[in-house]
Amino acid sequence: MKRCKWVNENNHLYVEYHDSEWGIPSYDDKYLFEMLILEGFQAGLSWECILNKREAFGKAFNDFDYELIANYDSKKVSELINNPDIVRNKLKINAAINNAKVFIKIREEYGSFSEYIWGFTKGKTIVNKDDNFKTTSSLSDDISNDLKRRGMKFVGSTIIYSYLQAIGIINDHELSCSFYTK
Repeated sequence: MKRCKWVNENNHLYVEYHDSEWGIPSYDDKYLFEMLILEGFQAGLSWECILNKREAFGKAFNDFDYELIANYDSKKVSELINNPDIVRNKLKINAAINNAKVFIKIREEYGSFSEYIWGFTKGKTIVNKDDNFKTTSSLSDDISNDLKRRGMKFVGSTIIYSYLQAIGIINDHELSCSFYTK
């Protein structure tokens, strides 16, 4: 089986993520929130680092329950900052709490976050037809700007592009990858 070149085939978590999650369209708000939080924490770090800590993030952040996260207090923030198993960046932790609140408002406005995010492409997956490595697009620019306007943090265009790849709105598997969809 051929995989995208960026996959560390010595890391079973990475292989499993690539083969069973990355680029596969998701419409589940819980998963969409989880990936949004993880992508925000990934800023400045490798995705492999975040993936290796994903289980610990899930435990620390109440299994990515946005309703609970939106109500975290200073005691919970302190607990997270002192948790050696996750990325202990106070700005990112506070952004996750803030983003949970905005996520809930978007759900209230659209009925689900899935309706909101997939609305940008009218429910279509964008399949890239070349191996030119991209980190942003006009789509990620538009979504990033809208999320920032709504008050989200750590949602720059590069983070959002990576997010769109993760949740299957953009299929960026390399042409030689067994998971590339024509």
